[in-house]
Amino acid sequence: MIIIRLDRVLADRKMRLNDLAAQVGISNVNLSYLKTGKVRAVRFSTLDAICKALHCQPGDILEYVEEEN
Repeated sequence: MIIIRLDRVLADRKMRLNDLAAQVGISNVNLSYLKTGKVRAVRFSTLDAICKALHCQPGDILEYVEEEN
C-alpha cells in the first residue's frame, strides 16, 4: 500500500495547501485529493512540480507499507 505523506512535508515546510496548489498549477481540490490519498494515480509531471516546490524527494511524499493479510 502506498501512503501519501504530503501533509507532513507541508507542515515541515510551513506551507499551506493553497500555496502549493498555486505554485504547482493544479487545483486545490485535486491537491487535496492527493493529500488525503483519494487518488489512484499521480502524473510524474505533477510529482515533479510538487517536489520542486517543496524542495524534496518523491520518497518524502510517498511511502510504501506492506499490507498485512
